[in-house]
Amino acid sequence: MLPVSDRRKSPLIPLAIAAVAVIALIATLVGAAGNDDPDNAADRGASSSSRADDSGRAPDDTWEQLVRREPGDPMALGEVDAPVVMLAYSEFQCPFCGKFARDTAPTLIEEYVEDGTLRIEWRDFPYLGPQSTTAAQAGRAAAAQDSFWAFHDELYDHQLPPNSGGLDEDYLAGIAAEIGLDVEQFRTDLTSAAAEQAVARDFAQGQAIGVTGTPAFVINGVPVMGAQPTEVFEQAIEQAAAEADR
Repeated sequence: MLPVSDRRKSPLIPLAIAAVAVIALIATLVGAAGNDDPDNAADRGASSSSRADDSGRAPDDTWEQLVRREPGDPMALGEVDAPVVMLAYSEFQCPFCGKFARDTAPTLIEEYVEDGTLRIEWRDFPYLGPQSTTAAQAGRAAAAQDSFWAFHDELYDHQLPPNSGGLDEDYLAGIAAEIGLDVEQFRTDLTSAAAEQAVARDFAQGQAIGVTGTPAFVINGVPVMGAQPTEVFEQAIEQAAAEADR
């Protein structure tokens, strides 16, 4: 872990670029909280885009419509009342999501989740095709058995090339068996309407706030786009935590 003084020097992605995503986010959330139609949400919230501050940060009321803070959420890590929440729009075929999961997430969990500073909330954004959608629904099926993160880790540890043809239901059921899930129940849940609808909701929300690829993160209302160096996330989390203490 870098000393705090060194981490403060690590550059965040330019906020002028990041603000584009936040403006889109602000423009949708008035409608998105109660309306799954991203087009309507964007239309209804367009006039509120000017409410973003100069840092590109989403207003508090907008941000609170994005976070869930659901007790017992199997697709979240960390305390429900953590001062910093990071939304992670991700998908299982994306090699950059895999890099983040393997190289950066463990450090953030050790440094910030375990001490109660950070909560990570997963959001499905399966934009690379049907195999991505199948894998996202498989994640929901694993979550139904309280094993989303074990499934997540195993799938990324053995990540297949995008659209290789191998990421099918049988392969995913093999991962489920590997981590000790009830495979028959897993297959049932994977193909359920509930899993399909949950994945579609996350994907629509991501599109509505301007996500076009993965991984994409929003940390207390500030976007961090892509698999940035670990130091970038450390700085963003520490800045968000410091601001939450004010």
